[in-house]
Amino acid sequence: MTPGFSATSHWSSLLAKKCVLILGGARSGKSNFAQELAKKLSGKVLFVATGQALDEEMKARIEQHQKDRPKSWRTVEIPSDLGAQIEKHVGNARVVLIDCLTLLVSNLLGDDSDYPRAESKVIAEINGLIACMGKLDASFIIVSNEVGLGIVPENRTARLYRDLLGKANQLLAQHASQAYFMVSGIPMKIK
Repeated sequence: MTPGFSATSHWSSLLAKKCVLILGGARSGKSNFAQELAKKLSGKVLFVATGQALDEEMKARIEQHQKDRPKSWRTVEIPSDLGAQIEKHVGNARVVLIDCLTLLVSNLLGDDSDYPRAESKVIAEINGLIACMGKLDASFIIVSNEVGLGIVPENRTARLYRDLLGKANQLLAQHASQAYFMVSGIPMKIK
């Protein structure tokens, strides 16, 4: 259990709030916190994985994550077009947990380093997700990395990625009813 978050009324009130954004650095505890929150909100969870097994390391990570999730959760792998795909797969889920926006933006960029075109793809994707959240009677928990706390990346592609993930995080934060920033497994409420 996460320290400071034991009141049942707090969690049940979140279900009505629609969207919780969980940000943090790598290995900060984002996914664990998101899964614990989803478990408290409902047993009917749709887990949306955006990662793709493009190499052996990623394949092993995905397999471990699958083992860590409750067996009762439905899982779909959606590398892009989240909004439309979630609408197709939501079924009776009361909670949609998206893990993670970081990989979604990476999937969208691919090898494209044209800023206006890449920005347009990312904004369209996030707007599609926001529209989906407005249509469905489910709460959303969205996990994403905060990558803007370090030095300016050396290469153009890394700067583009950092900028567009930051833009995606900002768009979702504006629509989130609550947002948390994770540090060393400790959630700090920022909205």
